[in-house]
Amino acid sequence: MKFVARFVSGSPGRRELAVKSLAEYLELSAKAHGHLCAGQVLGVRLAMLGLRELGIDDPVAERKRLVTYVEIDRCVTDAVAVVAHCRLGKRALKFRDWGKVAATFVDLQTGRAIRIAAKESSKQAAREMFPEVDKEAGQQKAYAQLPDEVLFDKQWVKVEVPPEDLPGFQGARVVCAQCGEGINFKREVVVGGRTLCRFCAGERYYQRAD
Repeated sequence: MKFVARFVSGSPGRRELAVKSLAEYLELSAKAHGHLCAGQVLGVRLAMLGLRELGIDDPVAERKRLVTYVEIDRCVTDAVAVVAHCRLGKRALKFRDWGKVAATFVDLQTGRAIRIAAKESSKQAAREMFPEVDKEAGQQKAYAQLPDEVLFDKQWVKVEVPPEDLPGFQGARVVCAQCGEGINFKREVVVGGRTLCRFCAGERYYQRAD
């Protein structure tokens, strides 16, 4: 991927590379994740491919243009977040718990979206490329060097992002009629004419201990 230089606002004469090299992204990803692993290398490569396909050269300056859906809560996701400059708290990172090493990058400006998924055969390709080293080290080296077409499948897709899921959405806040807690971003449900939060409506990931 080519370097794109731009001037940083408020810092005369200072230049920053908007799109970084693989090595630079790996360093940033390792810092964010706590260590470097094969999943990080794969995630960086995956995200770099997604942005390149969409023609997004500066994910920092164009952060409001991109929404990214990830399908697994593993190492690869931290790497994708670093490269795509997407954060859960900025509402630019969406998690779908599908257990797949895949991510979909949505360009809100053009409406185009591309899903990049790691090929199941990529692990075997890594073993064949570096059979003399241990599995983790071999995968790190191979994932950094193998061609995109060996590592990934890519598919152009359509993603309808509801207004309430967009970054910067400002919506009414409602109160659950049962527990009294506030609910944002149209996550309430209406049951029997009552506005309820999802817990009180029966959708639960925790149970009260009392």
